[in-house]
Amino acid sequence: MTLFPRTLLWRSVLLIALLLVIAHLAWLQIFRVSEREPRARQVAQQIASVVNLTRAALITAQPSKRLELLDELSQEEGIQVYSGERGERITPLPDQPFLRLVESEVRRQLGPDTRVAASRNGIRGAWVSFRIDGDEYWVFMPRSRLERADPLRWVGWGALVLALALLGAYLIVARINRPLRELTGAAAEIGRGRTPPPVAETGPSEIRTLAHAFNSMAADLKRLDEERALLLAGVSHDLRTPLSRIRLGLEMLDGKGDAALRAGLVQDVEDIDAAIGQFLDFARLAAGETAIAEGDLNAIVREVCESYARAGKAVSTRLETLPPLALRPFAVQRLIANLVDNALRHGGPAVEVLTWPDGGRAVIEVLDRGPGIPPGESERMLQPFTRLDRARSTSGTGLGLAIVDRIARLHGGSVQLLAREGGGTRARVELPLKT
Repeated sequence: MTLFPRTLLWRSVLLIALLLVIAHLAWLQIFRVSEREPRARQVAQQIASVVNLTRAALITAQPSKRLELLDELSQEEGIQVYSGERGERITPLPDQPFLRLVESEVRRQLGPDTRVAASRNGIRGAWVSFRIDGDEYWVFMPRSRLERADPLRWVGWGALVLALALLGAYLIVARINRPLRELTGAAAEIGRGRTPPPVAETGPSEIRTLAHAFNSMAADLKRLDEERALLLAGVSHDLRTPLSRIRLGLEMLDGKGDAALRAGLVQDVEDIDAAIGQFLDFARLAAGETAIAEGDLNAIVREVCESYARAGKAVSTRLETLPPLALRPFAVQRLIANLVDNALRHGGPAVEVLTWPDGGRAVIEVLDRGPGIPPGESERMLQPFTRLDRARSTSGTGLGLAIVDRIARLHGGSVQLLAREGGGTRARVELPLKT
């Protein structure tokens, strides 16, 4: 499992988002560094002004008015003045770039003997010393006087801008990705044996070129399918006409000649005619029948199995209730009949057909008690003109299971040939309940 998204849309959005976030953080850091020195000078200027004004007021004020002045500064400005004491505990400012700049600038403006402290005698705040006639005094100001106007207050606005940029990036990438989604859907339709409508040739030049190439490919595939169906139809017509005459001639022999030879020739004619029918079924699966939206799969299964019962063949059913689903009825009849024929031919006389719903899919299983399919051969058996070695001596074209697979894919489903417990084969077909 990976946290990196699989779709092109979300990969593009994620990469753009990472780029925007990195650019945003870099911009914020540049802003913090570039405004640090000007802001430190501004803070130092304010502190120096307060100290100079306080010092000047104390020097020029009448001695009787100094206490009143100090009280007013404390009440109005939060500034208090204290006399220096021996043994006082001084905590220097934290070792931060901004505070180092402030301290350096304050000393430059007030003199090298000026001290700046973060606390004095355990009282935290902004402490700045000055001297009058050799005596040291401390000006105490609120800690906020030393605090930097943190640019992080812009983070909220930056986050809003970033969110809007990400939304814009998503809409842009989604618009670019829309033709790719259409191409994906059209390719899936071709994979199911259908012919999709042409995709829109819009968007960037690369996407338009890809869409045009895909439309050309789909048109070529459709034309080849039509030409193949036409060819097989013509061949079948040309072959079935002499086959009909041969059959008629055999029937008119009226008992003359070798009865076994005549029966063998009749069987050969029927086998050839059945093979031609399978060729045509395989070639024409994608055309000629429209799907119905509310198909009854169980009804089709019952109808097919009843026809075998009337012919004296043991085909039992166990059918669970299924919701309606989109079906091509004649194609599904062919699918079930091919599976049952295959089971009767290779799996013995007792064949069972089951249906049941499984999540969002309808399941059909045809069970037999034949020799089964060797491991690793299941996928190969779904290919056209493929038969097991032991089945090569029997009649057939090797198209039965290929037709089943093609019909299943035409409905958006799949086919599996599984081993049955106790011996035999489970031919399992899954069809989506919603397409």
